[in-house]
Amino acid sequence: MRAIEKGFKGLKIAILCTVIAISTLLSVVPVSAAEANPLSLWTEGATSKAALVNYMNDITNEASPNYIPVQDRVAVFDLDGTLFCETDPVYFDHMLLQHRVLEDPTYKNKATDFEKEVANKVIEFAETGTYPKGMDNDHGKAVASAFSGMTVDEFTSYVIKYRETPANGYNGMTKGDAFYKPMVEVIQYLQANGFTTYIVSGTDRLIVRGLVAGKLPILPRNIIGSDETIVSNNQADADGLEYVFTEKDKLVLGGNFVIKNLKMNKVAVIAQEIGQQPVLSFGNSTGDASMAEYVTSNNKYKSLAFMLCCDDTVRENGKLSSAEKMYKLCEEFDWIPISMKNDWTTIYGDGVTRK
Repeated sequence: MRAIEKGFKGLKIAILCTVIAISTLLSVVPVSAAEANPLSLWTEGATSKAALVNYMNDITNEASPNYIPVQDRVAVFDLDGTLFCETDPVYFDHMLLQHRVLEDPTYKNKATDFEKEVANKVIEFAETGTYPKGMDNDHGKAVASAFSGMTVDEFTSYVIKYRETPANGYNGMTKGDAFYKPMVEVIQYLQANGFTTYIVSGTDRLIVRGLVAGKLPILPRNIIGSDETIVSNNQADADGLEYVFTEKDKLVLGGNFVIKNLKMNKVAVIAQEIGQQPVLSFGNSTGDASMAEYVTSNNKYKSLAFMLCCDDTVRENGKLSSAEKMYKLCEEFDWIPISMKNDWTTIYGDGVTRK
């Protein structure tokens, strides 16, 4: 009996030693490179990187007067030119419309005169670099009508299929690969520090969802964009207050454009859908100016606005005149400029080059 008790005692000691050994090993597991340097694709000494890191160290320090509770850590990002290639040669959603109306064999013969007119304006925009007057709303209307009747899932699948086509001006990537890798790191860095991240884009909300799916760690419910109507496929002309959705119904695009989510409209939709003032804003153009000012004005928490400057003409379709304008605006409004040329070690990753 004593021998058995001695054996059990030895076994307990062995198990305890094993547990201690495992705990010790776990405590000294080296931190991964990504965790040790979460902004690894940003150049050392970049003032924009330093501003973000210093901000994060401050607002996550419970002893700091600038500490921000996790539930109030909200960041908003524009899409085109902020997270994603803005012009190749034009916006992704504009190229999508051009493809649908002028190239898609399943639809081009059904396209309306208005849709064709807008699609041809997209070509004009690509050729001249000048954005046609009234194009914001006209494009939204044309997208809504050209995809009318598609289910939401069919539309998402259409966007995903189109994003897999080769990028026009680059070797080594598809249209859907054109996310700025250093900005993807920013999203991951913020989320690792308790931030809820939103995309607030001028692009159609459903197009953004299809474009982002599987590419960025942002949920569909955290994507805000321009809107079109969504109805039941059996609703016909019945008002939504009178029609009752049934198990036989499917959600389809209703064909009517609702709103272009740019400039002041971004501020309004943030208030409506997020319901609280964000503390970080990331944009790249005057279309994001209202959002940046809303985030940094009369905020009870320490807040910052960053603006990307498209000054890289080697790795990206940069435009120096626009970059110069943004640098001046950053100085005027106290936004933090991000130089795509100087602050990033890469844009799209290894193996991607401009044609």
